[in-house]
Amino acid sequence: MTSEREKSPSLTLRFMAAPTDVLMAGSHGVSGGRVLEWIDKAAYACATQWSGTYCVTAYVGHIHFTRPIPSGHMVEVRSRIAMTGRSSMHIVNEVFSADPREGNFTRACDCLVIFVAKDTATGKSTPVPSFVPSTSQEEAAHEAALSRIELRQAIEAEMDKQTYDGESEAPRLIHRFLAKPTDINWGGNVHGGTAMEWIDEAGSACTMEWSGEHTVAVYAGGIRFYRPISIGDLIEVDARLMRTDTRSMQMSIHVRSGSPRGGREHLRKAIHATVAYIGMDPDGNPLPARQFYPHTEEDLRLAEHATILRNLRAEYSPKPLIAMSEARHID
Repeated sequence: MTSEREKSPSLTLRFMAAPTDVLMAGSHGVSGGRVLEWIDKAAYACATQWSGTYCVTAYVGHIHFTRPIPSGHMVEVRSRIAMTGRSSMHIVNEVFSADPREGNFTRACDCLVIFVAKDTATGKSTPVPSFVPSTSQEEAAHEAALSRIELRQAIEAEMDKQTYDGESEAPRLIHRFLAKPTDINWGGNVHGGTAMEWIDEAGSACTMEWSGEHTVAVYAGGIRFYRPISIGDLIEVDARLMRTDTRSMQMSIHVRSGSPRGGREHLRKAIHATVAYIGMDPDGNPLPARQFYPHTEEDLRLAEHATILRNLRAEYSPKPLIAMSEARHID
């Protein structure tokens, strides 16, 4: 058992982005899904370091991809506790990268991840040590996490209202496959970061097929985890376009899972995400989005749903998640 003296509220992972981290040839950087996988692993390590027990991803939100990370860059994923509940840990995550020949780390992504501590014997949630901010930076992160509680609850309530079984003309793509042993985490279930890679791959493929351009994720307002996914489960990743703006394409992506013996009709909702993508030209410049005009009742309702989700952030006016860190030179 980790002693209180050894507990730390922060952790940094450092490694090099590899060619295999790029989703497809011609991309200007690492896929958004792979970046989310890195974040989930760093946040998991931070959560288990603090709680001293196994933890599961409950929510990922306010994901901003500010620039691509090229293959060959040194990467730092910095995770730190911002707030704790009875069994939950709100973790602020920042991703920086630098060309190792130059050594100047600059921000590429940031987001908030919520983990819940689990008792390994019962599988039930278990209390975690309380985090008390001790610096001005920790106080600011704590206040920002508090300011996002109502926003997150409003986003989750809006996402839960929607139905996805009516007549639709929206661009849609469905991936189906089995969860492999290589997909699992230390608790025996599929790693949250792996599932987020599945989400990004389906969203990217659907928006590329619709737009005819290379697309990248730029923002995710919320990724909600409902139930664990096990080895051998039949996975269905269902990506559907909800709305287009001048440049962005807003996607609703569901992950469903269950025993393949039960058939597709018995798959249960495991994860629900909303992600915005933009098209990029060969030089990495944003392109106008091919417009989708909804006509059916369900498509019109989902387009309005996407608008509500986009407006919630302005309505709740959350505090900045992090103070903008200065770029620094590699040691």
